[in-house]
Amino acid sequence: MTEAIAFDTHRFVKRLTENGFTERQAETLAEEHVALLNANLATKTDIAQVEARIAQVEARIARVEAGMEAFRQETRANIAQVEARIAQVEAGMDALRQETKASNEAVKADLLKWQLGALIAQGGLIVALIKLL
Repeated sequence: MTEAIAFDTHRFVKRLTENGFTERQAETLAEEHVALLNANLATKTDIAQVEARIAQVEARIARVEAGMEAFRQETRANIAQVEARIAQVEAGMDALRQETKASNEAVKADLLKWQLGALIAQGGLIVALIKLL
C-alpha cells in the first residue's frame, strides 16, 4: 500500500510532549502510528484495484454461467434426440411384436391344417385297414 493516509505527526508529537512525553518518545510513537496506518488502512487506489478485480471475477462468472447454460441447452437437445430414438426403437419393437404375432398365428393355422390333414389321413388309413381285415 502507498503512504496516502493523512496523519498530522507534528500535531501528534506536540500534544504528546505537552502531556508529559519526551520528544523522542512522542516522535517514535508518531512514526509507529504512521507505519501502522499505512500498513493496515486501504487507500482509494487499493479499493479501486479491489473493485477492478471484483469486476473481472464477476465477468468470468458470467462467462462460466453462459457456458453452463449452453451446456444445459446442448444436453437437453441430446436428451430429446435420445428420447426420439427410444420412441423409434419402441415403435420398431411394437411392429416386430405385431409381425411375430401374425407369423405365430399363421404357423398355428398351418399346424392346424396339417394336424387336421394328418388326422383325416390317419382316419382313412384306419378305415381302410378295418375293411381289409
